[in-house]
Amino acid sequence: MTTATPDDANQRPHPFLRFRLEARGAMATLQAALHRPLTSYYLLLAASALLLTIGLIMVLSASSVWSYEKTGDAYLIAKRQLMWVAVGIPCAWIASRVPERFLRRLAWPGYFIALGLLGATQVPGLGTTINGNTNWLGVGPFVIQPSEIAKLALILWAAHVYARKERLLEDWKHCLVPVVPGVGVATLLVLVGGDLGTALVLFAILLGLLWVVGAPLRLFTLGISAISVVALWLASTSMERRQRLLTFTDPFQDFHDTGWQPAHGLYALASGGWFGQGIGASQQKWGYLPEAQTDYIFAVLGEELGLLGTLLILALFLTIAYAAVRVAVATEKPFVRYMSFGIVIWLLGQMIINVGMVLALLPVIGIPLPLVSYGGSALVPSLVALGLLIGFARREPEAAAALAARRRNRSAGLSAGNTGLPKAGKRL
Repeated sequence: MTTATPDDANQRPHPFLRFRLEARGAMATLQAALHRPLTSYYLLLAASALLLTIGLIMVLSASSVWSYEKTGDAYLIAKRQLMWVAVGIPCAWIASRVPERFLRRLAWPGYFIALGLLGATQVPGLGTTINGNTNWLGVGPFVIQPSEIAKLALILWAAHVYARKERLLEDWKHCLVPVVPGVGVATLLVLVGGDLGTALVLFAILLGLLWVVGAPLRLFTLGISAISVVALWLASTSMERRQRLLTFTDPFQDFHDTGWQPAHGLYALASGGWFGQGIGASQQKWGYLPEAQTDYIFAVLGEELGLLGTLLILALFLTIAYAAVRVAVATEKPFVRYMSFGIVIWLLGQMIINVGMVLALLPVIGIPLPLVSYGGSALVPSLVALGLLIGFARREPEAAAALAARRRNRSAGLSAGNTGLPKAGKRL
């Protein structure tokens, strides 16, 4: 039997010093992982898959009561969302394999198709009015929202235009023409349908792209001022919007009218606590919270999964943004850079607006949470956009070389395994 001596005790590291060494080692490991060629690719893939999975679970939970009350089938909305996922995932896979040259050929046709779809919503017999907005289009048994498709089409078109004018962007006039008028036409068509929320998202995408291409600061000041004035004027033309604008900071002052939805959204978040009530245990979805499966699904998520669940959602969106910015910064192709930044501005900006709306930091303007809220019109274009980002990450020179080396190693391993097998008819 041996006993510890005072010298042995003195040689042991102090617990705080041991913690610092372990933390330093963990940081070194994390930095090494972030510098690997396929990091952006895997981050985009994993974060998108997790958001999509959580979204399916929350759509099932948030819509079950409403769906059963309206149709007698508690799973109807969830089954429809699953159908759109089955459509969107193959589209995302195709988008991740589309060559850049072919993708850029779709820019102008996509832009005009988007304008045509937005204009078709105002054609009697084609346009459908939902919740006071005539921005839906009836296509057979389906109802789609062309403005969601237009977001992706406008980003693709603007990225293509800016990539072609890369050497001319030092002149601020080339930053404006033709992108600003082109986005302005699409935004005007959206406003004609009464959808102020989507119009603000399009303005945010435009301002973000102008910042990326290096437009002068005075243009941002002028643009933000003009947008604010127009938005306030448009809000004042509708009694419901005006009331929402006046009461969003304190929805309880008009609890039984315009404050009903944001107030119950706050109730849901407050009752979730740190860890939530559990999946399926939300109380606000039982008729108290309107649009629980769409615009206010973040409130149901906070009630059932708690603060940790909401922070996980925010972390996943930030992971997508981080990986996409890595791709945009690393690439030498202007089109990939502008396209990546445009998609990040769209998805992250829409997430910020939706979360701010649920937290009563912004007025209720009907913006869904990407990949999580119910709706195929928003889900499929978002998945296609993420597929494009994943494709850009795969085609980075170092990432492409790593994937090619992995395929060669796999083929070599299969060949080696086949040579070790006995030939047919030969006995061992």
